[in-house]
Amino acid sequence: MPKRIRRRIQGRFHHNCFKPCGMPGHKLEHITLTKDEIEAIRLADFKGMYQEDAAKEMEISRPTFSRILNNARKKIATALIEGRAIEIENF
Repeated sequence: MPKRIRRRIQGRFHHNCFKPCGMPGHKLEHITLTKDEIEAIRLADFKGMYQEDAAKEMEISRPTFSRILNNARKKIATALIEGRAIEIENF
């Protein structure tokens, strides 16, 4: 099993779950965003950072950052299109 590299996560998130309106949470499928994925979304999409700069902020390579960001965006798109709840991994 590959060694997991510790990444730098700075964001503080006030909510750990988002779901479609009008649907009880227990009836929905859930998608979980990892700490790395939510941090990549925060840096690239919320703060508008270039991937190179965001990767340095997280202390990872730019290709790794790109892979994490793409995974996060795919999960978010799936949740929006298919009406799933999004959970953020606990810090």
